[in-house]
Amino acid sequence: MSETTAAEAKDVVDSEDPRSFVWEMLRAGWRFSALYAFVELDLAGWLREGPLTVEEIAERAGLDRAALARLLRTSAGSGLVRTLRAEGGPVRYDLTDVGHTLRGDVRRSMRSVVIPQGAPDFLEAMGSLDEAVRNGKSPFAARFGSMYGYLASHPDARHHFDAHMATRSRTIAEATVAAYDFTGLGTIADIGGGVGTVLATILATYPDTRGLLFELEPVIEAASGFLAPLGVADRCELVAGDFFAEVPTADAYVLSNIVHNWNDEDALTILRNVRAALPAHGRVLLLDILLPEDDRPHLGKELDMRMLALYDGARERTESEYLGLLGEAGLRPNRVIELPYALSLVEALPR
Repeated sequence: MSETTAAEAKDVVDSEDPRSFVWEMLRAGWRFSALYAFVELDLAGWLREGPLTVEEIAERAGLDRAALARLLRTSAGSGLVRTLRAEGGPVRYDLTDVGHTLRGDVRRSMRSVVIPQGAPDFLEAMGSLDEAVRNGKSPFAARFGSMYGYLASHPDARHHFDAHMATRSRTIAEATVAAYDFTGLGTIADIGGGVGTVLATILATYPDTRGLLFELEPVIEAASGFLAPLGVADRCELVAGDFFAEVPTADAYVLSNIVHNWNDEDALTILRNVRAALPAHGRVLLLDILLPEDDRPHLGKELDMRMLALYDGARERTESEYLGLLGEAGLRPNRVIELPYALSLVEALPR
């Protein structure tokens, strides 16, 4: 080997060199490409029953043996699989705990999270982030009209998006009922609540409450089938409508990941419509990411770059920006409860 030893060659520059941070960000992109290939090829699915050799996986999945060996070697370095070496036997690969989360048949699978991020159209959108910053407009949104316009014309992306959102909604719902007491709230309206995952969880946990799911007509039709087997449909009214026009009256309102989908003007329209329907004793519960005001790293800051690239108007906000919007809408922020997964629950009262 050259005068540089293997140990010295493991990193491009010394870890104390500021360039090492840039290299780490570059390498993260390469590692994601390997992760995407691992998931797209469903290697976790092939390995779900136990360790296999490269030859066994290549034959069963119809892959190039030499290229697969290189991908698995990198995946082992990333912690998705572990290498098993038996004396006198072939090398085999086995899923780690991380690798098992990439199977499509496990609860809270990460498979439908990863696949959209590596899809060519999404990669192109993220690669056009500089154009979004130059012009303040998303090239992706200009091309497809909106994220939802894209999903409507790309059924595979729609499938993975819906699967991810269903998992995310369950996670948010469980965190919400664990952190907030809904006792005595009467009728709770979930505004733009999808098929009702969050609302159904609240109703199941608090049997004395009633629910009202407010959504667009096509979503309401799907919600009926979703709620029926959960044992809460008899306590949940389904109302079709447009939250830019008006919302129905309730004792409390839940807006889960609604405000961050809109620019300030549109967000204020929604919030003011909620405030107009809110009774004097009512409250509004908003589930969103609140960005820290300082320079610390935060998931929401990184998600905000994705929103900048994929949407026109959608954005994450700092706590002061978010609470300021509530004030403009005639709501008084009462408390903020931190939830897992970088989320916050903001309780607001009529002002």
